[in-house]
Amino acid sequence: MIEAAFTDRLGPDFTLDVAFTVPSSGVTALLGASGSGKTSVLRALAGLDRRQGTLSVDGEVWQSATAFVPAHRRRIGYVPQTQGLLPHLTVGGNLDYASRRAGAVGDRADIVARTGIASLLDRHPKSLSGGEAQRASVARALLGQPQMLLMDEPLSALDTAARATMLDLLEGVFAAAAIPVFYVTHDAAEAERLAARTIRLDRGRVVAV
Repeated sequence: MIEAAFTDRLGPDFTLDVAFTVPSSGVTALLGASGSGKTSVLRALAGLDRRQGTLSVDGEVWQSATAFVPAHRRRIGYVPQTQGLLPHLTVGGNLDYASRRAGAVGDRADIVARTGIASLLDRHPKSLSGGEAQRASVARALLGQPQMLLMDEPLSALDTAARATMLDLLEGVFAAAAIPVFYVTHDAAEAERLAARTIRLDRGRVVAV
């Protein structure tokens, strides 16, 4: 199980106050309008922002009142809203870099095949379309054999055709990955298609699960 509780004042008019327990498998959508706290929760799960609270993953404490596991020691794959590939490296170079950082490396050939990026390995990020870049970002995130996959509105910057292609791809990736996925979106239809469960946020609080 994944048990999380974060409470922190993020601004004069915004307090993050969320708590949830979800299975450590399948896709959990974090759904809400812009400014509802979705990305704040995701970054707290990743350890990128330290918020007051607690977090345990399958009994392993990642955060408590007396302990905090930093982001680089959490086995997570993180896919941002817009691709975060290193611009000076090719797609293949980005995968190599991810492999070196992670230590534990997944089946590269299988991940490349599942994300459909074999033809992109020698290209630099600036030459990729939005959909191609996001597929490469997903591959990079999976390569380190993460314990948890975190995705922050990965389809929001894509056109209709690219979104449709990515939705099909993500369904296959999530089914094969067999790890918990937290998927941030403002699109209820997207959440319904991809997620086993949805946590709906409004103004920093959980309003429905």
